[in-house]
Amino acid sequence: MQNDEGQITELYIPRKCSATNRLITSKDHASVQINIGHLDESGVYNGNFTTVALSGFVRAQGDADSSVDRLWTKKKVEVKQQ
Repeated sequence: MQNDEGQITELYIPRKCSATNRLITSKDHASVQINIGHLDESGVYNGNFTTVALSGFVRAQGDADSSVDRLWTKKKVEVKQQ
């Protein structure tokens, strides 16, 4: 919900798990959000990042590491990372 000035006034904005596309509820205290920084050709951080959200379910199954690796492998082609 937005007010007249266009500012978001919601107290909670739900997220979706990047690996499973499930909704991350407000009671999922095991979920994490990770920002992966982008580097330029010389290996220096350029200020941009990609956000990956993982639900507690993915982390409990032990699939978090492989999920982040799979998601970043897809995404790095788009952002021209090596």
